[in-house]
Amino acid sequence: MLTHEYFKTPADEDELDDIDDDMVVGVIAEIEQEVLNESESDDDEYDLADMGAPEPQRNDGNISSNESISSDGSFDPNAEDTDSDDSMMDEAATAGASIPKRRKEQNAMDGAGPSGSGPSGSGDYSHLDEDDETDETVRAIIAAIKKPRSAPPEIRLEDFITDICFHPERDIIALATIIGDVHLYEYSNEENKLLRSIEVHAKACRDVEFTEDGRSLITCSKDKCVMVTDMETEKLKKLYETAHDDAINKLHVLDERLFATGDDAGTVKLWDFRTKDAIFELKEVEDQITQMLTNEQNKLLLATSADGYLTTFNIGARKLYVQSEPYEEELNCMGIYRGSSKLVVGTSKGRLYTYNWGYFGYHCDMYPGIKSPISLMIPITDRIACVAGEDGNMRACHIAPYRNLGVVGQHNMPIESLDINSSGELLASSSHNNDVRFWNVKYFEDFGDIKYNEKHNAYKDKRHNLPSSKCTNASDFFADMTKEPDDDDNDDGGNTVAGPNNVT
Repeated sequence: MLTHEYFKTPADEDELDDIDDDMVVGVIAEIEQEVLNESESDDDEYDLADMGAPEPQRNDGNISSNESISSDGSFDPNAEDTDSDDSMMDEAATAGASIPKRRKEQNAMDGAGPSGSGPSGSGDYSHLDEDDETDETVRAIIAAIKKPRSAPPEIRLEDFITDICFHPERDIIALATIIGDVHLYEYSNEENKLLRSIEVHAKACRDVEFTEDGRSLITCSKDKCVMVTDMETEKLKKLYETAHDDAINKLHVLDERLFATGDDAGTVKLWDFRTKDAIFELKEVEDQITQMLTNEQNKLLLATSADGYLTTFNIGARKLYVQSEPYEEELNCMGIYRGSSKLVVGTSKGRLYTYNWGYFGYHCDMYPGIKSPISLMIPITDRIACVAGEDGNMRACHIAPYRNLGVVGQHNMPIESLDINSSGELLASSSHNNDVRFWNVKYFEDFGDIKYNEKHNAYKDKRHNLPSSKCTNASDFFADMTKEPDDDDNDDGGNTVAGPNNVT
């Protein structure tokens, strides 16, 4: 800024007498205002140039644009100040008024929804072409984005998910929540669609199951009630009010007529849909029932409890069959394997106990497991189990002989429930993060049987990521380095592996 145009050197003392203090203060204020205006103009030019905002006018030493300066360059304190705060605010508002409109028009052209990823919440990547990219990392990212999904996308709710259950015939999954509602979703690899939300219980819905025909939902709750609800009409078909004296923790459907329930105090009851009251009830433990199970014959009902007992009931005789020796750990989950000849129980210390079917007094084999609490177990095949717990990982284990096969999937928080669909291809899991994730485990159908005394690396097996896992193995990064550089130039098209045995 050229300040000498504001200050003229007085020729004599008479001109000095004409300058009073008010004039000096006014000139200083004017200079400060000009400096401030220039700095703001520079910032506005940088921020608004790309958005169509008008470029601020610069004086660049031409004082004629300021009406408070006369044509001869002298300062007139009585002139109107055109650079007042009000005028500047009006100009800025006019300049920026088109910004939101332009952004809205741009979003409409791009098809961006509220989440910024397209109208349906998923981006359109059809314009991406990995062949146009030279960077290998970018090409890999584009290929991963455009790769077809092998499992449905994640489902996330606002409320804590207490249990999940697949429909026996249709592509529907039921989600029970801590506020007592049940949400029904129709799932597919492209999207998940909410069919309906059913308000069932006044308190937390702890377990949800479909009947064998898939027409009704059976739910139990902390409010001590059991409800049977029509899935299509959402009408209550049957209510077992105050079915237990304590909060109900688990239920298990035996067949089209019978189902069992277990509460927090260790009481187990067997129910018939055709009757109002329970067929029989037994209380053989003092802590909550963690899981109940039967085989295809439905002659024995097995129940694990948090006080370390495996209790077996004779359904036909309606009495206790056998109770195991007490364990100094919680028995949390179980599954049937090897043609219903083996029962495997998971514990709070990460162990897996094996029982021969019918001999449930004491285990015949023990596997140290994964060294972290096992709270959930689901059979994937007749010899492979999926176990999960507080570490947020789902691991596959081979049963008899025991072997850690690797990580099936992961969550960021402890896993609350597991289930597998009727075809055995899709596994679902929910965590404390109020989310449900799906994992395609069809590759286990072609998994070879493991032989006894077969050599393996237990450390690597435990940390190995299976195809359904969201993570990749570190060894996969170096997989291509084991090939000779001229592999692709071989006339016979063979894949020669680098190593001393191949040198002739």
